Amino acid sequence: MAERGWRAAGGRRRRGAEAAEGHDAVLRRLREARDDLLSSGFWEASAGAVRASVRASAEPPVRCVCYGLGRFGGCPAARCQLAFLLLLLDELRVPPGRCSLFDPAFSAREAAVLQRLGLRLLPDNEEGKHGIEGSATLFYMVHCGKALYNNLLWRNWSAATLSKMVIIGNSFRGMEERLLSRILERDYSYIAKVLKGTEEVALPSHPRYLDTFNDTSIHWFPLQKLQGLAPEVWDCVEEPTYQHCEDLEIIRKDRAEGSAAAAAS
Repeated sequence: MAERGWRAAGGRRRRGAEAAEGHDAVLRRLREARDDLLSSGFWEASAGAVRASVRASAEPPVRCVCYGLGRFGGCPAARCQLAFLLLLLDELRVPPGRCSLFDPAFSAREAAVLQRLGLRLLPDNEEGKHGIEGSATLFYMVHCGKALYNNLLWRNWSAATLSKMVIIGNSFRGMEERLLSRILERDYSYIAKVLKGTEEVALPSHPRYLDTFNDTSIHWFPLQKLQGLAPEVWDCVEEPTYQHCEDLEIIRKDRAEGSAAAAAS
């Protein structure tokens, strides 16, 4: 398709060739990031932790959702996180076409690269409110805002559904340790309520990736632990509003639409 497009008017040919070269450069740097992950030993150690966690969860993931990846075209850390995601999909045998991504910061070039990799782009900013609809799902959410995790839990708030989820992202234990309990319970009540039903394993520490994957853990929710929570835990299913939250850390849907338009222009 691209070659046919280059046969059009000269200006279109040049623009098409420049775009393809830009995509190829990003893909080349992405392959280099993957090779670094493999040669460092970090991926091998991380893959072992992922395999153990997935075996302990109710079902192996058959699909993946990624939030907050960032501008991987120019940011080495984001590019490394994308390379890790691609290795993860291969490890779990999740086809790229069953992995959906969203970040309002993606440029048109980055969106095109993701599509060339066979990945899907979510059309709208869900604010993390993605229902798994009965399919065992891995959520890859490295360095995302707390509200995104809270919204995700709210959207899937039942023991049967949560037990089919694995989340790779900011440590829930870390959130509990760093936040005053009254703030955690007021602003991020679903994180607070699920803590006792969560199993968590930190990704291994590696000097090369301290900033890229710091505070990152694998979380899963064993059905037996969830069923052991107090019955009233499941009674409140009110959608989070964050009226009293001073630092929300996520981009709301209306702002994301404006950001996406600016990135595309």
